[in-house]
Amino acid sequence: MSANTAIAIDLGGTQLRVALVEGNRLLERAALPTDTAAGPAGILLQINRLVDQLIGQVSGRTRANIAGIGMSCAGPINTETGTATDIPTLPGWNDFPLCEELSRQTGLPARVENDGIAAALGEWRHGAGRGARNMVYLTVSTGIGGGAVVDGRLLRGHKGIAGHIGHMKMAQDGPVCHCGVVGCFEALASGTALQQRAMAAMEAATSPYLAASAERGAVDARNVFDGARAGDAHCLNLVADEAMYLGQGITSAIHMFSPERVVLGGGLSHGFDLLALGIHDVIRRDAMMPFRTVPVVAAELGDDSGLMGAATLILDPKHG
Repeated sequence: MSANTAIAIDLGGTQLRVALVEGNRLLERAALPTDTAAGPAGILLQINRLVDQLIGQVSGRTRANIAGIGMSCAGPINTETGTATDIPTLPGWNDFPLCEELSRQTGLPARVENDGIAAALGEWRHGAGRGARNMVYLTVSTGIGGGAVVDGRLLRGHKGIAGHIGHMKMAQDGPVCHCGVVGCFEALASGTALQQRAMAAMEAATSPYLAASAERGAVDARNVFDGARAGDAHCLNLVADEAMYLGQGITSAIHMFSPERVVLGGGLSHGFDLLALGIHDVIRRDAMMPFRTVPVVAAELGDDSGLMGAATLILDPKHG
């Protein structure tokens, strides 16, 4: 068995991604649309196929050469028991013994982690959080998730589900979050929320750029950033609003965790160059004095934060 080679899995409701990781290098990767209709059994079959595919692509590798398998999974996951709870994006997984079955099906030692915490671990050990003893990671995509490192330790909390930053309540009125609560950070600042504001602008014909984008297909957050870079006034306003909401939520996270830095990942990090100034303006305005200089930086690992975190669970268990 190789002590420095692991299989990493990133399981989401849309895509299943699997990678072969050696040390701090991602050697090979493969992906499939997640077969949510097939339930746990069908997805575990997908995982086994992808594992065999990856191992077969590297000369001399067998499952006996792999130290273990780490999974980053859309949560919530009770990592104390390795059990899936009520995962909104994966129907049929409630009370499923995920870690036990993953190990049994693959024949490898297994560990599972909530996706936000896994991505935080990946950025802390291999990305923009390297060297920090206190860090907050925030992923902003369809929703908002995250994780934290406090005093040099990955924060998990009771049941291993700490870091649901997206469900801080920020307003008494406003959009309803997918969790059912009005005014969550996620409902205001996620990529989905930005997309909804962009669609409203397109339908109201207040943005020529978004109107033209809609003729070519669905309007999303990337169109907003592209429009802002092209100088569209309404897109610039949408970006300013997004930076304001992100800055407000990040300021609350800074007050709670007192990090050295905040790392921003997920799909909206592609617009970080447009968001950074506005985010920092809100922090300087709203944070208590000792917290106003905390920097917000872009994630370095991109879509691989969760995969590298999952591998770290196996390859660096002292920190994972």
